[in-house]
Amino acid sequence: MQLKIMPKKKRLSGSRAPLMLFLCQMISALEVPLDPKLLEDLVQPPTITQQSPKDYIIDPRENIVIQCEAKGKPPPSFSWTRNGTHFDIDKDPLVTMKTGSGTLVINIMSEGKAETYEGVYQCTARNERGAAISNNIVVRPSRSPLWTKEKLEPIILQNGQSLVLPCRPPIGLPPAIIFWMDNSFQRLPQNERVSQGLNGDLYFSNVLPEDTREDYICYARFNHTQTIQQKQPISVKVISVDELNDTIAANLSDTEFYGAKASRERPPTLLTPEGNTSHKEELRGNTLSLECIAEGLPTPIIYWIKEDGTLPINRTFYQNFKKTLQITQVSEADSGNYQCIAKNVLGAIHHTISVTVKAAPYWIMAPQNLVLSPGEDGTLICRANGNPKPRISWLTNGVPIEIAPDDPSRKIDGDTIIFSHVQERSSAVYQCNASNEYGYLLANAFVNVLAEPPRILTPANTLYQVIANRPALLDCAFFGSPLPTIEWFKGAKGSALHEDIYVLHENGTLEIPVAQKDSTGTYTCVARNKLGMAKNEVHLEIKDPTRIIKQPEYAVVQRGSTVSFECKVKHDHTLIPTVTWLKDNSELPSDERFTVDKDHLVVADVSDEDGGTYTCVANTTLDHVSASAELSVVAPTPTPAPIYDVPDPPFDLELTNQMDKSVQLSWTPGDDNSSPITKFIIEYEDAMHEAGLWHHQAEVSGTQTTAQLKLSPYVNYSFRVMAVNSIGRSLPSEASEQYLTKATEPDTNPTAVEGLGSEPDNLVITWKPLNGFESNGPGLQYKVSWRQKDGDDEWTSVVVANVSKYIVSGTPTFVPYLIKVQALNDMGFAPEPAVVMGHSGEDLPMVAPGNVRVNVVNSTLAEVHWDPVPLKSIRGHLQGYRIYYWKAQSSSKRNRRHIEKKILTYQGSKTHGMLPGLEPFSHYALNVRVVNGKGEGPASPDRVFSTPEGVPSAPSSLKIIEPTRDSLTLEWDPPSHPNGILTEYSLKYQPINSTHELGPLVDLKIPANKTRWTLKNLNFSTRYKFYLYAQTSAGSGSQITEEAITTVDEGKMAMASRQVDIATQGWFIGLMCAVALLILILLIVCFIRRNKGGKYPVKEKEDAHADPEIQPMKEDDGTFGEYSDAEDHKPLKKGSRTPSDRTVKKEDSDDSLVDYGEGVNGQFNEDGSFIGQYSGKKEKEPAEGNESSEAPSPVNAMNSFV
Repeated sequence: MQLKIMPKKKRLSGSRAPLMLFLCQMISALEVPLDPKLLEDLVQPPTITQQSPKDYIIDPRENIVIQCEAKGKPPPSFSWTRNGTHFDIDKDPLVTMKTGSGTLVINIMSEGKAETYEGVYQCTARNERGAAISNNIVVRPSRSPLWTKEKLEPIILQNGQSLVLPCRPPIGLPPAIIFWMDNSFQRLPQNERVSQGLNGDLYFSNVLPEDTREDYICYARFNHTQTIQQKQPISVKVISVDELNDTIAANLSDTEFYGAKASRERPPTLLTPEGNTSHKEELRGNTLSLECIAEGLPTPIIYWIKEDGTLPINRTFYQNFKKTLQITQVSEADSGNYQCIAKNVLGAIHHTISVTVKAAPYWIMAPQNLVLSPGEDGTLICRANGNPKPRISWLTNGVPIEIAPDDPSRKIDGDTIIFSHVQERSSAVYQCNASNEYGYLLANAFVNVLAEPPRILTPANTLYQVIANRPALLDCAFFGSPLPTIEWFKGAKGSALHEDIYVLHENGTLEIPVAQKDSTGTYTCVARNKLGMAKNEVHLEIKDPTRIIKQPEYAVVQRGSTVSFECKVKHDHTLIPTVTWLKDNSELPSDERFTVDKDHLVVADVSDEDGGTYTCVANTTLDHVSASAELSVVAPTPTPAPIYDVPDPPFDLELTNQMDKSVQLSWTPGDDNSSPITKFIIEYEDAMHEAGLWHHQAEVSGTQTTAQLKLSPYVNYSFRVMAVNSIGRSLPSEASEQYLTKATEPDTNPTAVEGLGSEPDNLVITWKPLNGFESNGPGLQYKVSWRQKDGDDEWTSVVVANVSKYIVSGTPTFVPYLIKVQALNDMGFAPEPAVVMGHSGEDLPMVAPGNVRVNVVNSTLAEVHWDPVPLKSIRGHLQGYRIYYWKAQSSSKRNRRHIEKKILTYQGSKTHGMLPGLEPFSHYALNVRVVNGKGEGPASPDRVFSTPEGVPSAPSSLKIIEPTRDSLTLEWDPPSHPNGILTEYSLKYQPINSTHELGPLVDLKIPANKTRWTLKNLNFSTRYKFYLYAQTSAGSGSQITEEAITTVDEGKMAMASRQVDIATQGWFIGLMCAVALLILILLIVCFIRRNKGGKYPVKEKEDAHADPEIQPMKEDDGTFGEYSDAEDHKPLKKGSRTPSDRTVKKEDSDDSLVDYGEGVNGQFNEDGSFIGQYSGKKEKEPAEGNESSEAPSPVNAMNSFV
């Protein structure tokens, strides 16, 4: 039987393979491979493969086809129910069932009516193994009714009024699609002023004369029947007030009036929806559509916001000129209040739509088919969610399980059916129904009990070809019930292949991680279960890799010459390579100048376009390689380039046509120095206000030598000109003569006007003053005006000198003011300034938040709620709320130690927040304060809460003492952070053999009051690895590990001493130091002798015939490999080792939420997410360990690699 293919590969040893396969058999359902020959022989319960939709709307003009297709072995038979009772199709001559299928065909085209067959249908597919059922299929014929006849009076209304043209289409099935057109079947234009609502009505925010027409026609299109119905045309005439009053008497009997008063500009009002609030309910996964259409003059603009949240960026769309807000794929998170705002220059109106998202049932885990062998266990799980929570009910073979025949192997536990020791009679089809008021889900899942001997599905004698030093995967797809065990053999009489070289995957595939030449041969896959055995042979051939032994080389050639690239390839003699050349990763140009032979690419008459990267690609059926080279094309006879430079500066500057606000500047260009001048840059200096500072004035083309310059009043101008070419900018010309323009009143007012109080009884008005250039004249001053925003007071004004601040004293606390600042000089006032709003000074809040509540989420996290402080009591801008919290201590501890309080700030009007990073099993106290721009308000009464127990940290230390031949004594210190009441210690240990493989694991439970334990009856001269955990009621904490060796007999001590790690022995280290010192002395002596004998020919001859064997030792020759292990926390992983010293420091836990800093910097965003830090941050301790001189074996290296 085939195992499910898992993404992670497993290594299975011979002894562990049956256990692992048995575990897989217990945990995961078996699958029947989709092999046609196999499926022909296996019995299988029915499975519904195709059915009509739950809500099935049919065309009454065509025959009704209700689909129901199913598969099974033997082929299933079909039956139907209609409206809950058996539907006998043999008694109705118009109803037939397709051969070999459950699909019904109802012939209503010859006679009969579709309405006769309206109802709820359900199909059942049954064979000897069970019965599967379809969904309830609700069959309804489509309807496209006509509009009721009505007399529509002409509508006459005044220019500027609002208008709603009702559509009110007939109710069809499915609902009609509405659109407005004229008599010529042309769609009526729509815009921000005129638009169609979701209900089909046509809305005019205000009418214009061009809206006059007699053919406003509403059309309803019924797509299912492909018909279009139309309403009677509506006549609309828009006239002025005078025209309207003239026609009232004549048309009073047959005209509808919308008023005869002059339509003035007016603020917006909503045409739909009505009132200030409304409610909308939508189902999860649907598209939420919210609509606001307003009337007003001028035409209002619609804006949308979500209160206490933001609109989802990728799912929010605006339709109908932003009058309709659509959110696709809505979920429960989209519930909330949405506000539409209609605004024009005269005002705004708001409407709040409360949205609730409900959910029809949706799958979390649908039940899956089970294939079991007799005596096996399994489960069917059916989990669904929805709003409200769906109810789960089970059926078996289409019958409610409560009244179905009893099965002793079956036990129902809510959404799960547990099967134990199934037999062949346990085969059945189970249905899970999850339903709530918004819908239902129905899923069929069969339990098929089979007893089948192993079968191997991979074709026999399959040949696999693999390149050497690459992985080889040999397939062995299998099936059987019970689940077969898989073994692989190489050769005719080879032994079973195990994990030292090979990897056995759960689906039966054998992997050779690095295939070599000697991996070639025949491999046999054997599948066994208690019912039999099957085997299959496959063949593996290892090929030599393809290599490029002569690569193309970088070339620089002159234009017009010939270049050749060489690419010589070596490959396996049984493979045929193809060599392809590319230029810049594309095919070579189709040009006869490019020729390719066996090993060369030749390019003749090289041009500049031929430069680039040329790549040789060698392909075989198993691999490919490539190599590249660059071609650079240069000119054949380069000539010296001219010397370029920036232009010389212009000269002879002259001012002409001097006017109050303009002047003409002319100049003579300097030499361009072989690079044409592209532009001239003109700068000015204001000698009166900013002497020595030059500003940009204008830029003109390099062909111009004059420029008309715009000037400002009351400025003493000087000008200079610079020339620019491709090299750069010239030096500035000499300054022109000065020109003083006439003074005038200021044209601008100060910017950045603000009003903020520095004290509770004042208002500080600040602004950014005008600079001298903007003053436009002498005597610059400012007129500062203010008044309360909500009062009837007149403006209070004062004229101040050229400053940037004025303080108004004696104001009430935190009151809004209207402020304006106007510039003036000796020539007059600037234009009327804009009005800004400010506030007088804030004072500390007067009231503390009330009704503080704490909900402890877990041992390190709590949630705090509080009631907001009234805005009037805040007396300032609400900055947020601040929580002070600290660990509660006894009175004695409080006297000895200062209580450390932590602070978290939540911005805005949030009334709840999270307290992360709490210590488990601790008592805390907290209070909440409101914060404004002045500071904090009073604290709320302290609220006390406690955190539950958590898992402890690792024991502080672990050491092994008193080793004997067969016993070891362990001593440890309790965890530094117990995080609760310790219940016990868990000690696990296992032996380690000479190849670093781990033996069986032994687990001991030790009372919590013990810190010493002696292990007896151990093997002598054996290394053991120990894992120690502490436990509380919340679970096990982090582990601490140690290794130790039991002692040996005295007769074997000498040998044991030689087997210990030589790199860690003192005598060895001393010997190495002595050898290094001797080598250093010899090097010094040789250096001295060389310097003394270097002047004589004998010395040179000696040097020339120096013994090549005598060379200084390299530092690398004496180094020792380090051994480290980062996997000590995995006791079952082979090859795992820890440092061998006797004391191990505890490992710090990394699973805290986050590290935070102390103080008011810790803050939350408006959505409650934490953005700050709190105090108490820990630094991780470095782990200690010793080096090991034992070289890793190939097995360990392979284990580490995996």
